[in-house]
Amino acid sequence: MALAQAPVSASAPRRQSAAGNKLGRKLRRLVGRAVTDYGMIEEGDRVMACLSGGKDSYTLLDMLLSLRRNAPVRFEVVAVNLDQKQPGFPADVLPRYLTTLGVEHHIVQEDTYSIVKRLTPEGKTYCPVCSRLRRGVLYNFATRIGATKIALGHHADDAVETLFLNMFHGGRMKAMPPKLVSDDGRHVVIRPLCHVRERDIERWSRHRGHPIIPCDLCGSQENLEREVIKGMLRQWDAATPGRVDNIARALRHVTPSHLADSALMDFKALRRQVRTLAAADVTAATSTDDRIRADA
Repeated sequence: MALAQAPVSASAPRRQSAAGNKLGRKLRRLVGRAVTDYGMIEEGDRVMACLSGGKDSYTLLDMLLSLRRNAPVRFEVVAVNLDQKQPGFPADVLPRYLTTLGVEHHIVQEDTYSIVKRLTPEGKTYCPVCSRLRRGVLYNFATRIGATKIALGHHADDAVETLFLNMFHGGRMKAMPPKLVSDDGRHVVIRPLCHVRERDIERWSRHRGHPIIPCDLCGSQENLEREVIKGMLRQWDAATPGRVDNIARALRHVTPSHLADSALMDFKALRRQVRTLAAADVTAATSTDDRIRADA
């Protein structure tokens, strides 16, 4: 016997739409703040939004297009996807989706997949080789299309995860900067989602119905160190809400004098400072002593 389905409330779509609109306003506010805080986008910029087909890069594109409509400066947005020739990659998904958005877009075809598989030793992660190859291809393409900024979809959780990865495995306090210049000085890379939590991106992507394309390189490997860190952050979010947000906030409020990096703080030059009273200070102190004695 078939089970009867509970009737769907007529107000449910309206509630979902209202929640989606509220979330969209939150994301736009956070992205707008990041763009302003770090001077990410300027008048006349041509911003290349790098799309992988994942929730982060789709959200990045949504926010950039929204900012473009309302920002006080004029800038262009160009969506670029690198087709790495992964087996089974649905090459039609992104072009079709981007065409419906009416945004200028390019699909760069480069077989980095075979190179990554060949150069990565057995048991090692694909990410180091893959990221270097992707970066090189995308930097070159940015030059070809005259992009002045390269936008990536890394978010606050990515920055915190990278911080712990560098601390645990590299002995360095280093995360993901919201804005950087490439080593050759030719490209400016920006991360407009740097204030946004991953959980909000997941909610937004579901609301928008993004056509997610899984990665068969990094997404195919188990027991990655980054996944271990992700699990740790998820536990903290559940047990101590606000802890991960505070860590992300701490990346923006650093006190070098209370760390131990002599390149940032000249600890050797620190000396005890003895203040010598000036004549005016002595006069004021004497006057105060006289008043105290008079009151007594």
